Amino acid sequence: MKPRVSLILLLLVLSHAAVAAQSVFTDVFPPEEFTARRALVMDQIGDGVAILQGAAEKPAEAAFRQNNRFFYLSGIEVPRALLVIDGRTKRSVAYIPPSYRERAYGPGLRPGAEAARLTGLDAVLERDAFAAAVAALGVEGRPIYTPASAEVLGSGSRGEAVALARANANDPWDGRASREDAFIAKLKDAAPRSEIRDLDPILRGMRATKSAHEIEVIRRATNAAGLGIMEAMRDAKPGMAEYELQADAEFVFKTFGAQGPAYFALVATGANTPYSHYHKGTAILADGDLVQFDYAPDLNYYVSDVTRVFPANGRFTPRQREFYTIYLRLYQAILTSIDVNVAPREIRRRAVVKMDSIMVAFPFTDEKIRAAATTFVERQRSSNSNSLGHTVGMEVHDVPLGSETLQPGHVFTIEPAMVIEDERLGMRLEDVILITPTGAEILSAFVPVEIDDVEALMAQSGLRDAQIRLPGRMPDGGRD
Repeated sequence: MKPRVSLILLLLVLSHAAVAAQSVFTDVFPPEEFTARRALVMDQIGDGVAILQGAAEKPAEAAFRQNNRFFYLSGIEVPRALLVIDGRTKRSVAYIPPSYRERAYGPGLRPGAEAARLTGLDAVLERDAFAAAVAALGVEGRPIYTPASAEVLGSGSRGEAVALARANANDPWDGRASREDAFIAKLKDAAPRSEIRDLDPILRGMRATKSAHEIEVIRRATNAAGLGIMEAMRDAKPGMAEYELQADAEFVFKTFGAQGPAYFALVATGANTPYSHYHKGTAILADGDLVQFDYAPDLNYYVSDVTRVFPANGRFTPRQREFYTIYLRLYQAILTSIDVNVAPREIRRRAVVKMDSIMVAFPFTDEKIRAAATTFVERQRSSNSNSLGHTVGMEVHDVPLGSETLQPGHVFTIEPAMVIEDERLGMRLEDVILITPTGAEILSAFVPVEIDDVEALMAQSGLRDAQIRLPGRMPDGGRD
């Protein structure tokens, strides 16, 4: 009989679940955090004024989610909100609709003194007053800073948002302007004497180094991601669909209070493993397959990104052990080389020295695995990139680090892949790394990676062992 360790972990999840945020203003951070961020903006815009527009409501019965940069500076979760940060007067004012479908959605943030107290803003006024404020700025002719790139709303990053806006603009059967381009045009009409400048570089620079509060939220998101993967590992068995493992993780994510996914679930089994962003989720786990599981939540506007590999039947074959072990040791050569005040290029150089020793000592029995490992090492040796992976924060591919060397408060992942091309067999792990004043902390280190630990975890009971029988899967992949 498998031990019921899974239920203990579920209690751990419940004990660490985030308190649900208010629907109008987040309580994840104290108002002072947002006030400090706005003060940094004021310092950098001088005599100018920063103006941001919040996200619009969704054209569906779907929960509202604020765009990342508006949330970062205000914490306000009201559709079509506007924010003015004045560098000269050192005042910040939000303009919001007087109410937002309260009869349907419940109480909302209302303009007035109480909203100002709650948010830490100098004033929260009705949205109709924004036009007069911009007109006054137009008379003064002061610089106006506003974001130029497309907003990010969750389950994605700036790269995807910008690419979509560009594709729409260049599509001969579309050609629409982005919300940002349309907003900039409106500002130019309302304040023709003002120079319009891009606020995004200032915000990206600020977001590169995470505060103590941000790190705590990323840590919770990583805990949720890791525990979700562990539940999928416990439940995995031949005959299941990839999407059924996804469901295990989503149960944990929601238990933590997640708003949604940080990105679509990358659950790949068998021949799907070489594809870094495979997300169809419909393949059936087969005996002898490896499963690559890469999934994380969007939790309080911050995300994580963790990947693990495990055998569908709970036991690695001898060949899988060889492939996994050499990859893991080379991967760990990078992890153990990461340090504060060191450039990623130097970290990679140090790691390759370790990799060369590992390759000499490793008892290869399979030439294909040796060739894949050799290619992996040479790719690291020849790389000119000053990046080890990608940053993580409000977006899964977050803003650049902003410095040549790793500094305290930087958060990023590494996820180098090793592939046996002719067999369509891939291997990729991923961990979330926080740079501290004394070195590096692996936030996802609690998620097993050593073979014995993975197999021991998979021998434990899973969610499905503790629940009533689920309905069977239909032949077309649906449910009866």
